[in-house]
Amino acid sequence: MPTTVSADDPFVRLAQNLGELEVVIGERARPAVAEVRAQLDQAIGCRGRGDIAGSLAAIRAAMERLATLGSSLDSEEGAMMRFIAERFSQALGKDARGEAKGIVNLIRQKAGDNSKDGDDW
Repeated sequence: MPTTVSADDPFVRLAQNLGELEVVIGERARPAVAEVRAQLDQAIGCRGRGDIAGSLAAIRAAMERLATLGSSLDSEEGAMMRFIAERFSQALGKDARGEAKGIVNLIRQKAGDNSKDGDDW
């Protein structure tokens, strides 16, 4: 039975807000945005099946792809995005959910989502 994912899911909202990158950056962001969306969809699917390791791997891959895109546009922005991705991975590795949630909220804000986050962790 397929799992229904809420539109309020932080990863769904992040994937939706990635369209802002296409608007701001233009056509060259489209392939990266498509890859990141696919990786976030994979993360959501893995999480729904209880495959936390697979979900985390997909999230890391999505974050790395965003960092690569950032580096191609602005080396400082790319460095900051890599730092955020590393902190996220570290937080998840030590099961620091509050820290990881804060980092996801930061990523969402960078992607243009300024809404309040629910307690969906």
